Amino acid sequence: MTGLEQVFRDEWGRVLASLVGYLRDFDRAEEATQEAFAAAAQHWPESGVPANPGAWLVTTARNRAIDRIRRERTLADKVRLLPRPEAVVDDFDEPVIKDERLELIFTCCHPALPLDGQVALTLRALGGLDTAALAAAFLVPDDTMKRRLTRAKAKIKATGIPFAVPEGHLLADRVEAVLAVLYLIFNEAYRGRVDLAAEALHLGRTLVGLLPSEPEAQGLLALMLIHDARHRARFAGDDLVLLEDQDRSLWDAAQLEDGRRILDRALATGGRGPYVLQAVIASLQARELVDWPLVANMYRRLSALTGSPVVELNRAVAVAEAGDVPAALEIVDRLDLGGYLYLHSTRGELLRRLGRRDEARDAYRQALDLARSTPERRFLARRLEQT
Repeated sequence: MTGLEQVFRDEWGRVLASLVGYLRDFDRAEEATQEAFAAAAQHWPESGVPANPGAWLVTTARNRAIDRIRRERTLADKVRLLPRPEAVVDDFDEPVIKDERLELIFTCCHPALPLDGQVALTLRALGGLDTAALAAAFLVPDDTMKRRLTRAKAKIKATGIPFAVPEGHLLADRVEAVLAVLYLIFNEAYRGRVDLAAEALHLGRTLVGLLPSEPEAQGLLALMLIHDARHRARFAGDDLVLLEDQDRSLWDAAQLEDGRRILDRALATGGRGPYVLQAVIASLQARELVDWPLVANMYRRLSALTGSPVVELNRAVAVAEAGDVPAALEIVDRLDLGGYLYLHSTRGELLRRLGRRDEARDAYRQALDLARSTPERRFLARRLEQT
C-alpha cells in the first residue's frame, strides 16, 4: 500500500465528515473531498506528505468547495455565509474531526433511511468505496446502487436529517442502528462474496474509538476480529472449509488475541448484550477444545435475548455438536425459515447423521437451490454426492 493509499484509507472518512458538517451537503462534500485527494496525488510526490495530511486535505477540500460555490452565481447568498478557512493547516483540532465522523455515522444510519441505504451510504462515506465497488459487494447493478445512494442523500437533504449525534434519550436506539449496519457489512464479507471485512473492521475500530464506553460496540468489534482471524482457513480455493477441518496454523493468532482482549474489556464494563454474547460464542468456538454444551447454553441465552430464529438455528448446531442430534433436529423443525439457505443445509447435515439419507438429500437440494456463492454451491454439491 502506497503512502497516499494509506492516507486515503485513514483520512477519507475524517475529511468527508468535516466537509459534510461544514457544507451540510453530501454531494458537494464528496466532490470537494475527491478534488482534495486528487490535488494530494498531484503535489505530494514532489513536495512530500505534509506533517498533518488530514488537516491539509480538509483545508484544500474546503477551499475547493468554496471556490466551486463562488463560481455558481445562483448560490451567491450561500457563499456569504461560508467563512473561508485560514491557510494554516496545523490548527485543526483532532477531537473535533472525530466528533464530526461520529456525526456522519449517525447521519448515515438515521432510522428514516431504508436499511440498504444506510449500509451503502455508510460504506461510501466512511469507507470511501465507490459506486462500482458497492454494487459488486451487494450483487446489484451499478445503476441500482447509484439510485440507492442518490435516494438516501436526497432524503437527508429533503427531510432535514440533522448532522449531529442524537440527544441522550435517542442515542441508544441510534447506536443499535449503527451496530446493525456494521454487522450487516461484515456478514457480507464473511459469506465470501466480496472482501468487505477490512472495511467493517476499520469502521468498527472507528466506532469503538468514538464510543469507548459502549460495550456493545466493543463486542461487535471483538466478534468481527475473532471471526476474521480465521478467514484464510475458511476457504481452500473455491471450497468452503468447516471449522473442525480448518488449518489452525492459518489463523491470525495476534488478531484473535486482540479480539479476546477487546471482549474482556466489554465484559469488564458490564457488557451482556447480543454482540458481546456472540463474541463470547465466537471466542469459545475458536478454542482448541470446544465446550459445545457451554456454547449451546450461550446460544440459549442469546436466543432469549433476541428472539431470533437464526440464533435458534445456531443453537441447534451446538446442541448437535454436544451429542444430541435428535434434539437438534427438533429445534430446526420448529423454525419458520423456509427461504433460508442454512436452515436446509443444517437440516440436511442432521438428517445425514441420523441415517435418514433420502430426507437429507432433499434438504441439501433445497439448500443448493438457495446458494449464491461458488464456495457454498461447491460445498453443498459435494455433501449431496456424499450422502
